[in-house]
Amino acid sequence: MTSTHTEIPLTRLDNADPALTEELLAVVGDLASRSAFIGGPEVDAFDREFADYCGTAHAVGLSSGTEALALALRALGVGPGDEVIVPANSFIATAEAVTLVGAQPRFVDVDPDTALMTAAHLAAAIGPNTRCVMPVHLYGRTLDLDPIVEVARAAGLFVVEDACQAHGAFLGERRAGSIGHAAAFSFYPAKNLGAWGDAGAMVTNDEQIADTVRLLRSHGERPRYHHRMPGTTARLDAIQAAVLRVKLPRLEAANAGRRRAAAALTKALSGGPVRTPAPATDGGDHVFHQYVVTTPARDALREHLAAHGVASAIHYPVPIHLTQAYAAQGEGPGSLPVAERLAKQSCTLPMWPTMEDHVIERVAEVVHDFQALDEAA
Repeated sequence: MTSTHTEIPLTRLDNADPALTEELLAVVGDLASRSAFIGGPEVDAFDREFADYCGTAHAVGLSSGTEALALALRALGVGPGDEVIVPANSFIATAEAVTLVGAQPRFVDVDPDTALMTAAHLAAAIGPNTRCVMPVHLYGRTLDLDPIVEVARAAGLFVVEDACQAHGAFLGERRAGSIGHAAAFSFYPAKNLGAWGDAGAMVTNDEQIADTVRLLRSHGERPRYHHRMPGTTARLDAIQAAVLRVKLPRLEAANAGRRRAAAALTKALSGGPVRTPAPATDGGDHVFHQYVVTTPARDALREHLAAHGVASAIHYPVPIHLTQAYAAQGEGPGSLPVAERLAKQSCTLPMWPTMEDHVIERVAEVVHDFQALDEAA
């Protein structure tokens, strides 16, 4: 079947906004004209501005969200022989960062309504080698983090928030990323705050953690050619910092636009064949980096959407514990049933801050038209 409607993308990036694109090209052009590519005032300014935005004492711009997670763990002294508890329902970088520092990820299941780790999951998984927990604010939804922090504190564990999908989301009056010992953000171009390439940041209220990550991101060097510890190349490029500085003041409005679009889409999908995202809990927030619904007939739904010109995606089709990368840990099918069910049933629908009403109505119309097969129900 061929759609007669304009195709609806999964998201829209900066090139959909000519005025913003022109402003971003100007700051990139200025840096290029001065060959100011590594470090410098743009990176320093972004670090200050992002820390202020997150409500933390420090932010350290880095080359990716994965490096932000890994360097936070290194700064906390997590390494070989240690275990870090992570949810199986996340992007693989959550576990990958643990592996990169030589520690062992311990996978836990997630809540069926929120798709997030809970304090109960954490408490049941703590063992003699557990050193840290890495809860994930997935899809832009904030965790119920205070109970997790209480369990972690009682067990003497570090808390590193994976906030790579939750830029600007609130937990009460605090921002995601401001509560644990450290937190990581990704600025992949499709994120709520996206760069023009790979980029990330680590935020913390601990001066020692921040100083260590600053050293680690550039070969442990201070001053030039004086290496205090083995580090790596994980710097935030000046061009990415400049792009992010232009976009950061727009993030609040963009998140408000995502919340508005998500609320309208949830209302339009009411009574349909999919389960829409659960409302944010008291004091929690959802900034809808992704708008994820579930249905046992996920694959058939995606075929139907594609046939009618509506893009969709799967986040994530294989839970981390069942990937080939972590097969050696021996947690086979059935070990974490909620994460495994979500991997088979989750479908990501279109979402962006300026999503027009007629687009929302069209997405909902196509979903309502979908008739799940009896055998898939």
